[in-house]
Amino acid sequence: MIFILPIAAVTLGFLIALIFKPTLNNTVKLLLSFSGAFLLSITIFEFLPGLYASDSKQIGLYIMGGLLLQILLEFLSRGAEHGHLHLDTKTQSIPWLLFISLAVHSMFEGFPLSQNQDLVYGIVIHKIPIAIIISSFLLVSNISKTQILIFLVFFALMTPLGSYLGTLHLWSESIKNNINALVVGVLLHVSTTILFESSKNHQFNATKFGAILLGIGLAYIL
Repeated sequence: MIFILPIAAVTLGFLIALIFKPTLNNTVKLLLSFSGAFLLSITIFEFLPGLYASDSKQIGLYIMGGLLLQILLEFLSRGAEHGHLHLDTKTQSIPWLLFISLAVHSMFEGFPLSQNQDLVYGIVIHKIPIAIIISSFLLVSNISKTQILIFLVFFALMTPLGSYLGTLHLWSESIKNNINALVVGVLLHVSTTILFESSKNHQFNATKFGAILLGIGLAYIL
């Protein structure tokens, strides 16, 4: 399941973009808000408490390291991890900086999935709107269909690759905790950025607030 669901999420996102050809409309924004709230809540409810059973000061340091790592990754991707793409649609080649950023991000988010089943659902729900947005950009660009397919296949495989690496017996418990703490920092940055940006001009939107509450409530039930 930890290998199949992330691939299915990217595939579903691509099919939605291909069939419905959505721009960043209200429906995608609502799904993005829901996914950000769900991912943040799963991280806080399920993932974070277990990490603090170890050396809390060291764990906190790695969490902050994850936040900084995601800031650097977003410098390369220009915010694709939380639903923003600021790239030239006239480009004719794969945007390699975007690919590298998404690959690193996806591998890290996949690492703890074998240890936390609930987090799998958070990552999957997060990936669907991101895959829609990325696919929508690629489909309207001048990039060849072959390159688009290569990009999306590798993007879909990066999270399962991270999950596979997490199952290997190469890591001590301490190293696993430190890597997981980095992932918490990455997820906290991405999910909170989605929520902070969910209201245009900081205006209250009841529908988006409802989607956020739904995400929090569902994560709590799980």
